[in-house]
Amino acid sequence: MLLATPALANEPPAKPADSSPKLAYGLMMKQGGKVLFSPCRDRSYVLVEDISNDGRVFKGLNMVGLDAGKRLYAELVGFVENGFLKASELNQARTEGRCQQPGEGDEAWRAGGNEPAWGVHQHAGRTVLKRPGKPDLSFPSAAFKRESDTVTHEFVRDNQRLQLRFDRGLCRDTMADTVFGWNAQVTLNGEALKGCAWQR
Repeated sequence: MLLATPALANEPPAKPADSSPKLAYGLMMKQGGKVLFSPCRDRSYVLVEDISNDGRVFKGLNMVGLDAGKRLYAELVGFVENGFLKASELNQARTEGRCQQPGEGDEAWRAGGNEPAWGVHQHAGRTVLKRPGKPDLSFPSAAFKRESDTVTHEFVRDNQRLQLRFDRGLCRDTMADTVFGWNAQVTLNGEALKGCAWQR
């Protein structure tokens, strides 16, 4: 026993738990009054605690059926502590109970809307606006500007001006039975398109 003491004294101190928020991808359900989260490709689970200022994480999850007993695919921003996923933000949740692939490479955001349909995604160093029946508009990607609860960026190329604005707040896409954590407004040459946005 005395021989072990010097060895312990030379060991580095235990690292503190990482409480910096990260994006967690997984399946969720409510069982016995507890909200459970199981990370994609993992059979373990943790309990979920909503630590958002206004309870928006559980509010958003309930918008797509968590309280009604539906199994959800969800992406939450948070950290794990003492067996709880402490969720501060909802990125997206849908009733389709399959894991989705996170963004690849340089993709940081996606956005989309209906009536008229449109989508913005990033791939291979490009930010692309897609609209049915119209040619895709592609711009060189750049870092978006983030200030508190707003993310913005403006692209200009060949007399085309694309402005993106994402504001934190629950955004419901009833056509896809999905709720997102950001409202999106995309303006192309003065024409505004509204929808939802999510981090990748």
